[in-house]
This record gives sequence, structure tokens and C-alpha cells, in this order.
Amino acid sequence: MAQVFGEFTEDFSERSEFLVLGFSPSSLPIQLRWKTNGLSADFLGDYVKNFFPVDNSVALNKQTEVRHAVSFVANELLENAMKYSDISAGQPINLEVHLFKDRLIFLSKNSVHQDAIANFQSFLQEITDGDIGEMYVNQVEKSADNEDSKSSGLGYLTMLMDYDALLGWKFEQISDTSIPVTMVTTMVQLPL
Repeated sequence: MAQVFGEFTEDFSERSEFLVLGFSPSSLPIQLRWKTNGLSADFLGDYVKNFFPVDNSVALNKQTEVRHAVSFVANELLENAMKYSDISAGQPINLEVHLFKDRLIFLSKNSVHQDAIANFQSFLQEITDGDIGEMYVNQVEKSADNEDSKSSGLGYLTMLMDYDALLGWKFEQISDTSIPVTMVTTMVQLPL
């Protein structure tokens, strides 16, 4: 049975265009993966911006704004998926972007370590129910005090604060594997 946190929809009937990228989390060490994550995120930004034709300076600003937002969100989702994926599960990481007339929807899907699920879900409950502005300030301060922190959550909070995003997560067990594997799908909805 799936567990859902935040704003999660599976209705894609109104989309006009979409792109799906797949990655193997074990093909490169994580340090080398950061560069490819950035390249992939920039590719998605360049891809999506083409659906916003430029015929004046306002349209150019919108296109630039959309490209930067797509690159930022895609990079954050890829980094989180790569960093927290359970490589031993042997599952690919998928990143999707779906274009709608009023929003963009991003989906990242990856396996997650069984022992990390409870803490992750607790953090997601905080994001869903808490004061985002206060959480953002607290996380910035924590990150400044501990630069080695690997789980700041600032990417999600920045999406909420700077991009008016809606975030959602769905956790599902895969039943066709010999060991228990939990997949998490992260959804980011950006208004246009």
C-alpha cells in the first residue's frame, strides 16, 4: 500500500509534452555523478524553455525564468535521488518533466534505504505541516554551522519559498524483488 505526503497527483490527462530520463545510480561514483546531474538538469532547462517562444522582452524574461527554475528543480531532484538511492536494490533512477498549460510537473523516482525511511517521512511531515519560512531560516543556520551536513532539506524548502512549488511524495513497496525495496516518487509542481 502506498503512503503519500504533501500534494501528489497522478492525473496527467492535460499534459501537452513530457520527457523522461533514466539513470543507473551505480554506473559512476557519486563524486563523478554530480557533473552529469548538472548537465542533465541544464538539458531539461534548455528543452523546456523552447516551449515558451520569444517575441518580446517579457517573453524572453519568462523563458529565462522557466529555464532557470527547471534547471534548479531538476538538479535538486537528481542530486537527492542519487545521494539517497539504495544502490544495492539495483533500481534505476527516473526523472520526468511534464508540461501543462498552467504548470510544470517533475517526478523523480528512486529506491530508498529501508533504515532511512522513518527519518525521511518525519522530515516530509514537517514540511507538509510546518511553517516553511521558519524552517528555511533554521535550515540555513544549521547548514552554515555544519557544512558537512548531508541532509539539510534546503533544496525542497527553496522550491517552496522561491518558486511557489507544491511538493508531494509517494512511497511504494516493490513486490517482485527477493528483498524488500521501497521506491519513493518525489513530485514538484511549478506554476507557470
